Amino acid sequence: MLRLRLLTWDIKDTLLRLRVSVGQSYSIEAQAFGLQVPAEVLNHSFSQAHTSHSQHFPNYGSGQGLSSKQWWLGVVMETFQLAGIHDSGVLWPIAKKLYQDYSSPKIWELVPGAIEILQWCQQQGIPMAVISNSDQRLQEILSRCNLRQYFQFVLTSEEVGFAKPDQRIFLEALHSAKVEPQLAAHVGNHYVNDYLAARKAGLHSFLFKMAGEPIESDMEVPENHLLSSLLDLQARIEKG
Repeated sequence: MLRLRLLTWDIKDTLLRLRVSVGQSYSIEAQAFGLQVPAEVLNHSFSQAHTSHSQHFPNYGSGQGLSSKQWWLGVVMETFQLAGIHDSGVLWPIAKKLYQDYSSPKIWELVPGAIEILQWCQQQGIPMAVISNSDQRLQEILSRCNLRQYFQFVLTSEEVGFAKPDQRIFLEALHSAKVEPQLAAHVGNHYVNDYLAARKAGLHSFLFKMAGEPIESDMEVPENHLLSSLLDLQARIEKG
């Protein structure tokens, strides 16, 4: 059995996922304010706005004096502006409502197998924590989705000041748990930010790709490091 004194988890698309696309939720909210904007248009403009903000104001603008709330309000505003909506009198209340909504379980749902594998790990006495490129709302999201109880601590990139794949966020987790890297493992769905970054920090690492999700040809992942279901983790830990 793999001897672990710390198991860290990514959250988005690992334990929790969006119930509908960003474009769909933005479109629905816009309709409540009398605006008709197709979801596919908003999906495209959101991708552009998010990329732009991430490049100009990395890690939620923490290095430029922005709060994550200001950062996200800017992303929402730019998303609608790129979709042709420029009335700030309407966009501000939409942006504020969406910021609030994304802390809610009505936006998020559990990935299949999440509760079962967390309960199993807890029963085995494996201490668990979260390492996520997220903002300050993550604590509330985890609590409202009934996941917070499984984790000793939650590290967000906004809180610690650096984001995956920066190894320092993994080293911060090891320091918090007082654990050597060879006694820790990380589970996440992103090849670079989760799998490779954790391995470079010295942790065991597992890449979660749901059955049917494509595995890019340049991904070098041994079969015993790959999870097509979260429940596969039990066998990986038991086999060591």
